Amino acid sequence: MPEEIIRTLSVDGVRYGYRVLPYASGGGPPVTEPALVLGGALQGMYGWPQMDDHLGPATDVVTADLPGMGSADPLPPGPSADILRRAVLRIADDLGAPRMNLFGFSYGTAIAFGFAQRHPERVARLALGGVPVHIDDAQVDCWERAREVLAGGDHEGFAALAADALMCLDPERPVHRRELARRYVRRSFLHALSHSPHAADSLYRALADRPDFSGGLSGVPALVFAGEHDTVTSPERQREFAATISGSRFLTIGESDHWVVLERAVEVAELVSRFFLEGTPAATPVSLPRQAGASGGAVTVDGPPGPPGPTQSRGL
Repeated sequence: MPEEIIRTLSVDGVRYGYRVLPYASGGGPPVTEPALVLGGALQGMYGWPQMDDHLGPATDVVTADLPGMGSADPLPPGPSADILRRAVLRIADDLGAPRMNLFGFSYGTAIAFGFAQRHPERVARLALGGVPVHIDDAQVDCWERAREVLAGGDHEGFAALAADALMCLDPERPVHRRELARRYVRRSFLHALSHSPHAADSLYRALADRPDFSGGLSGVPALVFAGEHDTVTSPERQREFAATISGSRFLTIGESDHWVVLERAVEVAELVSRFFLEGTPAATPVSLPRQAGASGGAVTVDGPPGPPGPTQSRGL
């Protein structure tokens, strides 16, 4: 395993960093462009070991603490979308990468999608998971209660409310490793609040900055996926969003909710890595194997294909 590289950059005077796990194989160049992973509001550069495992044998794996996240400086007052997109561009330039494979999850999907809209020539392939296209009134009310609890200093109460707001807790809807993921998310929120002086502000930004997923996209191969029980934004709405991306594919992943990257970590890493490797010597079809003992299979295809909507990629 090669040693990782940590680089520090700045944009508008805001310091932030990124991490590179360099491609290491027995000679020869990487088989695809560098892969940059952008996660949720409190997911930093060290939270993606499964992507290291699956993409590391093929290319450089890049993760980041963007402004307002992890060890980076807090975001300045005002809208944050532009500064975050420019932070991604600085990473691409610092890498010397004409193009990157870009994977955005949850909060990170807005950054990745906005970057691809403005710089399509710099994006080789775009994968988006758990896209928060629409937040309903019930979600807004729940998050407002969580913010009040956090403002009152009750970190544990906030972590519990926030974790539950992001998960499907309906016992009639099976979610793989639900309780394990729930405990992990709670601990992650508590850890961030305890170790980052601006974690609370980052969470407020994530809730208050309503991302813009309008405008469509063309010229970038794209894959959008959702957990079948995502209660933050339904798979149906995420599929409607995917239809605005010319030629995209949409998949649902069974027995998972918004935290599909935790509940189906290996399957998601395999799906994204296969997509990024399409058209390369290491290419394999974009599909997921049925897990032994998993009811209903890991992947389902939501709705018929056809322009202008997304095309299908079938699971086995």
